[in-house]
Amino acid sequence: MARLAIDKDFLDDYSKLEKTVQAAVKAAIDKFAAHTHAGLHLEKINHCKDDRIRTIRIDQSWRGVVLAPETGDTYSLLRVMPHDKAIEYAGSRRFTVNEALGVVEVRDQAALDQVQPALEQAATATDARLFVHVSDKDMARLGIDEHTRTIARLLTSDTHLDALERMIPEVQYNALYLLAGGLSVEEVWQEVAQDAPSTPVDTGNLVKAMERTPSRVVFIDSNDELDKILEHPFAKWRVFLHPAQRKIAYAPRYAGPAQVTGGAGTGKTVTALHRAAYLARKAGDHLAEQESARSVLVTTFTKNLAEALQSQFDLLVDDEAIRGRVEIRNVDSLAYRVIEQARGARPEIIEGRELDELWTAAAAEAGLAFPATFLNREWEQVILAQDLRTEEEYLTASRAGQGTPLGKAQRRQVWQVTQQVEAQLRALGGNTFTQLASEAAHLLRDGTVTLPYRHVIIDEAQDLHPAQWRLLRAAAPAGPDDMFIVGDVHQRIYDNHVSLARVGVNVRGRSKRLTVNYRTTQEILALAVPALGKAAVTGLDDETDTLTGYRSPLHGRRPEVIGAPTREAEMDALVARVRSWLDEGIEAHAIGIAARSGQIHRAASAALQAERIKTLPLSAKSRANAVRVGTMHGMKGLEFQAVAVIGVADGVVPTPSALTPEKDDPVAHAQDLQRERCLLFVACTRARDHLYLSYSGSPSPFLG
Repeated sequence: MARLAIDKDFLDDYSKLEKTVQAAVKAAIDKFAAHTHAGLHLEKINHCKDDRIRTIRIDQSWRGVVLAPETGDTYSLLRVMPHDKAIEYAGSRRFTVNEALGVVEVRDQAALDQVQPALEQAATATDARLFVHVSDKDMARLGIDEHTRTIARLLTSDTHLDALERMIPEVQYNALYLLAGGLSVEEVWQEVAQDAPSTPVDTGNLVKAMERTPSRVVFIDSNDELDKILEHPFAKWRVFLHPAQRKIAYAPRYAGPAQVTGGAGTGKTVTALHRAAYLARKAGDHLAEQESARSVLVTTFTKNLAEALQSQFDLLVDDEAIRGRVEIRNVDSLAYRVIEQARGARPEIIEGRELDELWTAAAAEAGLAFPATFLNREWEQVILAQDLRTEEEYLTASRAGQGTPLGKAQRRQVWQVTQQVEAQLRALGGNTFTQLASEAAHLLRDGTVTLPYRHVIIDEAQDLHPAQWRLLRAAAPAGPDDMFIVGDVHQRIYDNHVSLARVGVNVRGRSKRLTVNYRTTQEILALAVPALGKAAVTGLDDETDTLTGYRSPLHGRRPEVIGAPTREAEMDALVARVRSWLDEGIEAHAIGIAARSGQIHRAASAALQAERIKTLPLSAKSRANAVRVGTMHGMKGLEFQAVAVIGVADGVVPTPSALTPEKDDPVAHAQDLQRERCLLFVACTRARDHLYLSYSGSPSPFLG
């Protein structure tokens, strides 16, 4: 059979087709792939910008676009489109090999030919040039070829560059974008050359260039592999890496714990999963089978996120041996397992209202005026966070980040209350999850329980409690590649603030940052990022973490922000928007709806169902084609083509019950407020193409 390479755009097209058309596409590909002389099935288009472009007939209405080699039998499936659009695409594009990076590139040559005279005319009207400060030699070093340089030399403003984004090759546009933004040539090189080849580039070898472009092209070795990819085309593509991600995921060795940060959509999670697969594969190469079993732990904050990681990992890895060396479970589940193994019995969990009642009763008995929320926070964020075991340790412990000052006498009283609550928990035979993590860390450190892991991969690291960090630090022996940590403090939605150094995790010199969002459009980011506010944010490595350089190469519709006079009117508007998305061809399961409160998202579900639009909870395991509805917290780790964030009103976002009163504790109040901002940011950045926000009454102050 001919060797097939499938382009990202082909999978994107295929994932949006009706099932009958998908079946016709699959039949055409099977016939094409199995034929000894695959070229006989291809049709050449007259007046092409690239003589290697062909089309393949799907049916009378649809065609595939194929890049055919000049020699050999490797063919790249580029697009699947309606007949006329396929002919237009095939006639207008030209494929080349990047001179510096060796990757395959595509440009809309017909559009460039059309726009060049207008740019030349505009350039004659002024002496100003956007790239006058960059030499041809430096541009060539960055992979900007002669054709693009000719156009770039005509540009007089950022607006002109923006207009060219979809015409010139992506890598070259990114380099020009960064240069226009004021970065030096050296700084741009660090950004764009993450996977530059060590040997000279053969610009005439298109097949080799495709092999160097795993961020766009996947090669198919068998019909079974093709079937698996086409069964889940969009999901399958999510596990492929862009060059900056690939360099991090496949680094031969990190001398100790490594950290990857970056804004939403920059590929931190997929990078972590590739790292897990790489380490598992390495373990199989170098260790005996009994030693390599379950050698890699992949963990995260919640059970739902762990299940999502498992699904993505299963798409990434087909090899059962590699799968067998990787265990994916959330950190609470890990603590539970360690405790159960030590005690020989399943621990009971006491949290929520039952725990609040214990704090309230203990405070009343001791005559303390502090509310239950303050006492629980002091216990969680000071005593358990620092693993304080005695009253003397607590009396001298730092309370940095806690806004309410406590004298020694008050600390003694608080300590006594915490001891009383802990005793009551023991009497009830229960623990909190944070207690379990703390106890499990001690059991691992003193050797009472041992685990098989040599590597720990941590996703959504910003939401873990210090006790959970101590557990994970003890879960694998210290050494090369022991911990791989990914997270974004701008997405912190739980009340945990951690310094990695204080829990024995040193990432200095091994911290990487991703800046390009490959999921969400720039228009959506333009709304979501300002919602975070301007407060400085400290990263897990104790350094200030910013979103400087955070951007998306994708563009689309601007988000809608809709105000309604009443909640009922807001729900009517939501139903209309969801109906319009469905009419546009967006599948119901690709639509997500989030609200800050359960009351509002339940009202949304009722309104949609009343109009015969089926809904399911965000946490539902069903693959049914239904709109997903839930809370902003439930959106974490998910992704949708279209997202509606509703109830973004003053008095709801931020929700008053989540804020410590400023007069009681100004520091805690500021932290709570920032966490609410992060929650809105997380919900908005789950959207891939479409974002809709609504409120009734007055808008949230976070909307500016």
